[in-house]
Amino acid sequence: MAEKVKMGKTKITTKIIEEIKKEDIGEIRPNDSVGRVKKTPQIPKKKITSGVLHIDATFNNTKVLFTDKLGNTLFWSSAGTLGFRGAKKGTPFAASKVGDVIGSKAAVLGIKDADVVVLGVGSGREPAIRAFMAHRIEITSIQDVTPVPHNGPKAKKPRRV
Repeated sequence: MAEKVKMGKTKITTKIIEEIKKEDIGEIRPNDSVGRVKKTPQIPKKKITSGVLHIDATFNNTKVLFTDKLGNTLFWSSAGTLGFRGAKKGTPFAASKVGDVIGSKAAVLGIKDADVVVLGVGSGREPAIRAFMAHRIEITSIQDVTPVPHNGPKAKKPRRV
């Protein structure tokens, strides 16, 4: 999809967003070998107006997955796929760029509203949601499914003297 080029974060993400818009709209481009015109079929036949946005925010990365109401994956992205490497993948800036990419894909598909399911305790939870909402997609509910221990770890056994 996008070639990995060493350059600034904003250049990488804007380049990828431009490619997504071109691919999802179905840009007409000539075939190099024969000279025919080929249209890329990216827009699905059935109209999807709502879905579920799954955000997995860990300390090391932020992954965002968009599904329909039945749970079938429509598209996904993560900070690593956008060109962020190492400790920069877990930053709120990287998470906002991931949310922006998913929001632009959803806007092209014609998504009107979405439920949000958040998993994890990373710093990219809110920025991913805010960047997704910037594409005029209404958030109907936000659910946190981060696992929480009921009792905590087992206590140390008493010391024998």
